[in-house]
Amino acid sequence: MFNSIAYAADGAASQSPLAPFIPLILIFAIFYFLLIRPQQKKQKEHTAMLNAIAAGDEILTTGGMFGKVLKVIDNAYIVEIANGVTIKLVKNGIAQKVVAEATTEEKK
Repeated sequence: MFNSIAYAADGAASQSPLAPFIPLILIFAIFYFLLIRPQQKKQKEHTAMLNAIAAGDEILTTGGMFGKVLKVIDNAYIVEIANGVTIKLVKNGIAQKVVAEATTEEKK
């Protein structure tokens, strides 16, 4: 009677050593495809946008100010935020490039 119980317990203990890690691998895969990969794509698009900014482009800073790029210097921009008021802004301080939309009157 006791021998049959011992044999049954022996069979259950022979599962794969990777079985406990399968849920962790699945969770990592879900995080990669839902969080990490889209964030990397967004970062690449933002970097490409920053590298494409040239003099004359209108931008929005991360501080919420609109301005016009006057000059591009290595990792910085000279930006005019008002008539005669210029600031020096690093690349990371730019949130987005502003694209002027046509008004309804111009569309007609």
